[in-house]
Amino acid sequence: QLRFVESGGGLVQPGGSLTLSCTASGYLLADYDIGWFRQAPGKEREGVSCVSTRGGRTTYIESVKGRFTIARDAANNKLLLQMHGLKPDDTAVYYCAQCYWLSKEDMRYEYHTQGSGTQVTVAS
Repeated sequence: QLRFVESGGGLVQPGGSLTLSCTASGYLLADYDIGWFRQAPGKEREGVSCVSTRGGRTTYIESVKGRFTIARDAANNKLLLQMHGLKPDDTAVYYCAQCYWLSKEDMRYEYHTQGSGTQVTVAS
């Protein structure tokens, strides 16, 4: 069963950067539309970004546009989320999962493929 493993989180000051990484043992990530969502304490899950199999389509939520970049590392069979200009509101557990689109901007996730997540904390 496809199940992702996330890593790369940590504690960073506002304005700082982190790169999250995701992989799935025994599966070629290039075969899947995959992305990131997050969940902050006491809040609903929030889709962050999704990228299509060949990278031709990427979507971001408005609040991370211009700061986050989703990228495939094909050589290492990984999905990355490069995060810059981090803000306290970005604090959450970040998860990787299969994703799909209901409309141009409406990303959805196959939550049963998520891993245990990686904690990102933005604080001074």
